[in-house]
Amino acid sequence: MTARRGFSGLAGLVVLLVLCAALSLFIGSKGLSPSDVFRVLFHHDGSEADVIVNGQRLQRTVLAVVVGVALAVAGALMQALTRNPLADPGLLGVNAGAAVAVVVGIGAFSASTPVQYLPFAFVGAAVASVAVYILGSAGRSAATPVRLALAGTAITFALGAVLQALLTLSPTTFDAYRYWMTGTLSGRGTDVLLITAPWVIVGLVVAVLLGGSLNMMALGDEAGQALGVSLGRTRLVSGVLVALLAGAATAAVGPVSFVGLAVPHLARSITGPDNRWLMAYAGVLGPLVTLLADIVGRVVARPGEVGVGIVASVLGAPFFLVLVRRRKPVSL
Repeated sequence: MTARRGFSGLAGLVVLLVLCAALSLFIGSKGLSPSDVFRVLFHHDGSEADVIVNGQRLQRTVLAVVVGVALAVAGALMQALTRNPLADPGLLGVNAGAAVAVVVGIGAFSASTPVQYLPFAFVGAAVASVAVYILGSAGRSAATPVRLALAGTAITFALGAVLQALLTLSPTTFDAYRYWMTGTLSGRGTDVLLITAPWVIVGLVVAVLLGGSLNMMALGDEAGQALGVSLGRTRLVSGVLVALLAGAATAAVGPVSFVGLAVPHLARSITGPDNRWLMAYAGVLGPLVTLLADIVGRVVARPGEVGVGIVASVLGAPFFLVLVRRRKPVSL
C-alpha cells in the first residue's frame, strides 16, 4: 500500500467514525434532535438533554472508541504474534484471567462497581499472560507462535474450569458477575474512562512502532534474526501489549467478542500484510464496529438495550463467515 493511498483511506475511515460517534449521541431510549444535542454539547444548561448527552451518551461514546481501539489492535498483534489468522486476545488467556479475577474481587472483596472491577481485571489479565509466556517459553527455549498458542489454550481452559467452580460455589457472586460478562457500555462513567484511556493510548502508539519488527518476523524466525530483529524481545513486548490493551478493554466493559478476531481481517483486506498500516487501520475500524454494535443494541430493544458484547457476537459471526468465504485470505 502506498503512503498516499494509506493516508487517504485512513482519513475516510476517520470521517465515518466521527459521523458514527455523532449518531451515537442522537440515538437512545429518548430521541433528541440534532439541534438539542449540539446546543447542550457547547452550553451546559442542566436540562434533561444536557444530563442525557453530557452525563451519559458522550462518555459512553468515547469509551466505545477506546474499547474498540484496544480490542482491534490487540487482535491484530495477537494474529501477528502467533501467525494464526484465527487468533484473538482470548488466546493468551487475557479474557479468562480477567474474568476469574473479577469473580474473586466480587466474592472475596465485595467489589460491586466497574471502577472496583478494574484493578482485579488488570491483575488477572497480566497474570494469565505471564503464565502463558512462561509456559510457551518451554524452559530456556524461546517462545514460539505454536507454543504460545498451545499454552494460551491450556491456560484458558484451566481458568474456565476455575471460573465455573467459583460461580457454582457462590450464586450471589454469579448474579453480580453475569451483568459484567455480557459486555456493556452502560453505567460506565468518566472514572472508568480516565483509568482505561491512558493505557490504551500508550499501547496503540507502541503497537504502531512495533509494526516494522512484526513485518520482518513474518518472513520467518531466521530471516527476522538476519534482519536484526530480537525475536524474544519483540514477542515479549507484543504479549505485554496484548495483555495491556485487551485487559484494559475487558476490565472496563467486560468481555466483547468478534472485534479482536474479525476487525484485523477486515483491516488486512484493505492494507495487505503490512503491520504498520494494519495497526493504524485496525485502530479506526475497531471503534467504528464497536460503536455500530452499541447503536444497534440501543435500537433493537427500546426502551431497554442489549449489551454491546452480545450484539457484536450476533452480528459479527455471519459477517466474519461472509468475509472468509468471499475474500481470498491475506497472508500473515
